Amino acid sequence: RKAPDKLDPAQLRQAEAQARNEYRLESRVLNAPEAAGVIIPEREWQAAYQEIRDRYEDESAFLSELAKNRLTEETLRAALYRQCKVNAVLEKIAARSPEVSEVEIGIYYHLHAEQFNRPELREVSHIFISINLDFPENTRENAWDRIQDVRARLLKKPHKFAELALKYSECPTSLNGGTLGKVPRGKLYPELDAVLFSMKAGEVSQVLESEIGFHVLLCKQIHRAETISLKNATPKIRQLMKERYRRNCQRAWLASLPVAETEGKSYGG
Repeated sequence: RKAPDKLDPAQLRQAEAQARNEYRLESRVLNAPEAAGVIIPEREWQAAYQEIRDRYEDESAFLSELAKNRLTEETLRAALYRQCKVNAVLEKIAARSPEVSEVEIGIYYHLHAEQFNRPELREVSHIFISINLDFPENTRENAWDRIQDVRARLLKKPHKFAELALKYSECPTSLNGGTLGKVPRGKLYPELDAVLFSMKAGEVSQVLESEIGFHVLLCKQIHRAETISLKNATPKIRQLMKERYRRNCQRAWLASLPVAETEGKSYGG
């Protein structure tokens, strides 16, 4: 995650060694018979070039960064063409992977049952006032009075929870009406968690205290625990196994490629 000129000597040697290894592997891909008929449309590698160009504010900054990395527009385009072709060849090989059968999907589902069990979730919002002795309004006594006042207003007009959260809550979630989202057991502070999972939908909690201050919770909705059926899980399993088959197919093909004598030479697209 550093530019080459920001690497220390040891990191630069490591990066160069990795780049050489990847270049040799890519050369084997591009010298394979399967690469002979692969043609990359100009719009594809031009789009890749433009994506990189758009990362910079202006042309001067872009060209400066190229020069800093010992590149020109032409060599960058050539490298991107090469990468696009390598990707296209690997996609061509991945297309050889077998189809995923219903039997295989069923076996995966039963062997990985834990992946398809959804825990109970509570959709929750909160209003938070901290205890901070550095601020007069946040002494324990004042914070307690303030949160009790907010709760009293909520009991009269619970539909104004988001409005009151925006006005009084000290949590960043106040900008979103105090929304914490859908949470499973164990995600919140223990004092809050225990109460939340005993509440009814639409219920406002008592004032609760955690290690950081006082809270009032609104349990907006309860999503019961459920097990996803094989039928509903099938598309996800099929996609996961298909990607696995594709990777395995690519790996096996790469392992079968001969090491060419010309490996490491520049490839022109």
